[in-house]
Amino acid sequence: MKARYRRPVPKKSTLVRILAAGTALAAAGVLTVTFVSGGGKGTADAATSLSQFVPIQRVAANVVTPRPGRDASRGRFFVNCGTNGNGKFSPDNPVAQPGIKNGAEHVHDFVGNLAITANSSDADLDASGTTCRNGDKSSYFWPVVRIDRSVRAGDNSVQQALSTTSGTVVCPSVRDRLPAVPAAAKAKVDRLLADLDQLTVSAGRRVLATRGVDVRLNNQVLDGLRTRRAAAISQIGDMIRAAGGRQPASMVSLTECDVSYDGIHAGTHSGHTASTKAGSVANPSVRCPGVRANLPGVPSSALDEVNRSLAELDRQISEANQRLVTTRGQGGPDFVDNAILGPLKAKRTAVLDRIAIAIGRTGPRPQGLAKLAACTVDGNAQNGGGQNGGGQNGGGQNGGGQNGGGQNGGGQNGGGATPAPSGTALPDPQGPNLELPNNTGGIVRPAKVLIEYRGNATSKVVPMPKFLRALTGDAKPTSRGPANARATWTCSGFTDRLSDKYPICPQGSQVQRVQDFPGCWDGKNTDSANHRAHLAFADKKTGACQSGFVAIPQLRITISYDIPQDVQAKGQYALDSFPEENHNPFSDHNDFVNVNSVQTMQRIAACLNKGKNCA
Repeated sequence: MKARYRRPVPKKSTLVRILAAGTALAAAGVLTVTFVSGGGKGTADAATSLSQFVPIQRVAANVVTPRPGRDASRGRFFVNCGTNGNGKFSPDNPVAQPGIKNGAEHVHDFVGNLAITANSSDADLDASGTTCRNGDKSSYFWPVVRIDRSVRAGDNSVQQALSTTSGTVVCPSVRDRLPAVPAAAKAKVDRLLADLDQLTVSAGRRVLATRGVDVRLNNQVLDGLRTRRAAAISQIGDMIRAAGGRQPASMVSLTECDVSYDGIHAGTHSGHTASTKAGSVANPSVRCPGVRANLPGVPSSALDEVNRSLAELDRQISEANQRLVTTRGQGGPDFVDNAILGPLKAKRTAVLDRIAIAIGRTGPRPQGLAKLAACTVDGNAQNGGGQNGGGQNGGGQNGGGQNGGGQNGGGQNGGGATPAPSGTALPDPQGPNLELPNNTGGIVRPAKVLIEYRGNATSKVVPMPKFLRALTGDAKPTSRGPANARATWTCSGFTDRLSDKYPICPQGSQVQRVQDFPGCWDGKNTDSANHRAHLAFADKKTGACQSGFVAIPQLRITISYDIPQDVQAKGQYALDSFPEENHNPFSDHNDFVNVNSVQTMQRIAACLNKGKNCA
């Protein structure tokens, strides 16, 4: 995933990290902060209690804004993508966990791109509709906030369950993203895919031997797995190219694995409130049988046609998922079958027939592809499904599994990845509140979402490359350590301070989350093996990018909520989270895929460099 830039890089600067205990230090704009957190306890342990809440007046001012230099880019560019009024919620994380269905184990608000799922290709994203008024097709998403008045302070059931739970290693499926594999490379590629499976199994055994969270072991396992997967994935790409096939796209995004503690749900399922027993999945998405896993090695003469057909199958699913969002509430009980799944089956049948014909011209014609035409919607849900229903990406099994699996299709054409071997499979978000185990209560819709691109304190910015992936914060400071976690919480009127606790705001002030993304780019990559290394935060004091990085428009997303004061004071609002985080406010995070057109991104950069405010 390369996007070359040859402009000279800025002078070398030191990446300053600030260690904080108790009240967290953070920065708006360009700042990298490392926390030793946990509500002033000196650890990153999560706990659902009033100790995780703080009156904002007790948080000292801690936001550092570098002084602009002579060459600073002082402008700001604003984008209005709404507040997720169309109800697009999903437990997928297409940036941090691409290819893993329900991988987040908690629900995200999505604004912008309407078609995005864990399996979306760049082409799918580019063809999508959007909620952004200026036509920006980028995807912006973050974990939802809920109000649950049944929360009881001091409940340690999650910690107790976690102490007896073993983690499982979850990896995105590589086979799901491969192009057509040339016949000459098929056997070698299959062997490497089997090697990837074995790497995951071996890593899983190491983690499975430990109960509770061992951060050091988790990082050792994941670091080693990342290195070996990167080498194998690169080798697969080389083999396909050497045999005359197409360069596999976006493969670096599939390098990173994760440790899942979804087995904790077996010990805390009773906390999943009654509203989750509603019969249908509230947030359905289309699931189709795998195609790539059912194809033989493809003759050289058929490679281009088969690749075009596989991409078309992916786009068909993407379009169907988008229709589930945009047609919410339309038609009767058979609307999804008649208006979405029926036409999708007809289109898939035609494309699958073309694939069989293309391969059969110079090789054995694959049999049984027509059986792969029919698709379903998660949980057989119909359109609608409650006040938050109708969005896509809601269902599927947890994890997203291994690279073998036998179910592996291509791109979105895979029917979901194999579930991780955990104690209990993560259920789909259900009921009118899209609840999951331990993520319960009504979702609070943002009162306002402010998306802005900002300049750099020391230099002009260059445009972001299209399809750049970015994330900020860390959803798992408990199981991965707090190095990448960031304090984001504040109240309107108090944005000179950010906290790693939930704020209790004074009368008339809104609860806010201020999430700053890295503003420095390595000049060539749109993603990296750990989804972080291709980007960096600028120096907190000077605002300069470190050596080897250039300044790009720095994204800030400010999310405001109207939460009743009694709810704040009683500790009854919380962030959706992974089970081991138990609503830890320090696990707040935000993700972004840039799908702005090249022209729009150039306009954004020009606006910032000229010191203007634009929209």
